[in-house]
Amino acid sequence: MTLQRLARPLTLVLLSAVVLYPLVWMLGSSFKSQEEVLNNMSILPNTWTPSNYSDGWSNFDVSFGRFFVNSAMVAGLTVVANCVSCLLAAYAFARLKFKLRGFWFAIMIGTLLLPGHVLIVPQFVMFKTFGWVGGDWPYAPLIVPQLLATEAFFVFLMVQFMRGVPRELDEAATIDGCTPYGVFRHVILPLSRPALVSTAIFSFIWTWNDFFRQLVYLSDLEKYTAPVALTLFIDSSGQSSVGPMFAMSVLSLAPVFLFFVAFQRMLVEGINTSGLKG
Repeated sequence: MTLQRLARPLTLVLLSAVVLYPLVWMLGSSFKSQEEVLNNMSILPNTWTPSNYSDGWSNFDVSFGRFFVNSAMVAGLTVVANCVSCLLAAYAFARLKFKLRGFWFAIMIGTLLLPGHVLIVPQFVMFKTFGWVGGDWPYAPLIVPQLLATEAFFVFLMVQFMRGVPRELDEAATIDGCTPYGVFRHVILPLSRPALVSTAIFSFIWTWNDFFRQLVYLSDLEKYTAPVALTLFIDSSGQSSVGPMFAMSVLSLAPVFLFFVAFQRMLVEGINTSGLKG
């Protein structure tokens, strides 16, 4: 009986160790010298090298802090754009009646089957035609599409949540004189907080960690985000500053970790209440 009680916590500890080991190893490697990173595979360094953080922070002509600011701006604007546009689109699909609503909803769900990398080339050509690529504000291809509710997963999440809100509330608001906008403003919007929190958290984490799309559209060093800037530690000859790179990788993970910890309870609440229920 004792073994059965210990089996579950031991299994969870073992799985946690497997999942967290790469992160802990990277944290330890951020304090190792170049030679020790390549030769010492243990977590703790033999000789601590805290200068990796200062070297990585000022390794380029632009401070790494600038890359953090760029990432925060892109992630913040993406969160706002996704929350606003996806909420409005979800309200239309869940509560309003219009022709071919089911057809357009099916088309939107179908876009989830398309791998994002398949869309990169046509999107790049389109944005190039708009003059957004290499323009004065190169972040337009990363942010503007989010204003059009292009993230079908978040729309679907909010639609399923809104379908769980009793329609009697809409009818009561309509009897009180509310227009469809009034129903949205006074009924749906306050009750959609858990779904909005889930959308905001996932949008922030996915955008902050995004590398490929940002690499495609950002070419100016001062406009780089943190994930793209990490590639600068490897030069054209294949030489790399591994210690400083690990140090900046640790700092790049810190905002995501802190954001998740701060809103963990709201995230769980949003998942439980959204529930993807039919």
